[in-house]
Amino acid sequence: MNDTLHRALLPQGLRDLLPPAAEAEAGMVARLVAALASHGYEHVQPPLMEFEENLLSGAGAAMAHETFRLMDPISQRMIGLRADMTPQVARIAAARLAHAPRPLRLCYAGQVLRVRGSEIQPERQLGQVGAELIGSSEIAADIEAVSVASEALTGLGVEGLSIDLTLPTLVPALCRAAALDKERTEILRRALDHKDAAAVAASAGKAAAILTKLLAVSGPAKTALVAIAALDLPKEAAAERARLTAVAKHLAQTMPRVAITIDPVENRGFEYHTGVSFSFFARGVGSELGRGGRYRTGGENGEGRGEEATGFTLYTDTVLEAMPPHRAAPRLYVPVGSDPAAAARWRSQGYVTVAGLAPVKNAEAEARRLGCNHVLAGEKIVALC
Repeated sequence: MNDTLHRALLPQGLRDLLPPAAEAEAGMVARLVAALASHGYEHVQPPLMEFEENLLSGAGAAMAHETFRLMDPISQRMIGLRADMTPQVARIAAARLAHAPRPLRLCYAGQVLRVRGSEIQPERQLGQVGAELIGSSEIAADIEAVSVASEALTGLGVEGLSIDLTLPTLVPALCRAAALDKERTEILRRALDHKDAAAVAASAGKAAAILTKLLAVSGPAKTALVAIAALDLPKEAAAERARLTAVAKHLAQTMPRVAITIDPVENRGFEYHTGVSFSFFARGVGSELGRGGRYRTGGENGEGRGEEATGFTLYTDTVLEAMPPHRAAPRLYVPVGSDPAAAARWRSQGYVTVAGLAPVKNAEAEARRLGCNHVLAGEKIVALC
């Protein structure tokens, strides 16, 4: 093996983001954060690394297998590089903002790093923009999380937006009602994740009939809600269904142009969620744009049950893919000796100015070489053909 690496070679799942994509992503992140702030979500910025026991407690436990760990040379304690920002925001709410009025609305933007990617999304470093609504168990909070995220995405020009609603707590409620043990429940969970009706029937015991029907329910909200309503569910599961139904009906009424589907047994990626959850998709984009749902901020390391919360995370790489093509600002070449005030006036009108650093014989040729499409000539600009 040749130990000399090419300087452009990066580890699998990592990449450089170059112009103009980096500019487009930065602008998109700023617009998303501004959209969240307009709904009262205040910006927080957690650190890239935390002590392992804090990072992987509560909701963070679900990301343990995706978290890079290393020894902190100062404290001699294990620390983890965040694989998801939601658990960090939950920690901030519980520790730093414990006495702030509830419900607490927080938003964030940053990069996360994961041990491995997936077949659909091989990247291991991901950009995230998200929001958390902490301290409310109201159905209105579930509705707000979906609505705010949808508004932020459509505000970017994302077309063909669709929302897939799921209920990760429904299957566990049915398993408890059928007195299925942990091992049988895990087998059933895998069968449902693979949409294997035969395996579901073989492993679900008394819940086989109803779970097989639920497996077939997936589809547009209008028809799925009718099918789910016809099922005779145990009390706990019926309460979960009622919440999902209320959220779906409200969204369908207030967002008639957004396609809403329901998959009541989907669980993959929602392992720490405790109620109505959701994923966002867009026409022509293979990966999900983001996901979210209800959870509790506590759970382990003496934190108790924590607080009720709901929120969402948007993935900047797939959101960027769903947006209209990026239109770069016009670039204006400013030759040496030009009036700085003139250049400033054009910047105020949306031009990007590129200052010449040395005199040149042909300003237009130099402008083209530097990727500019205009040249400043005195007070005016000349467009390059």
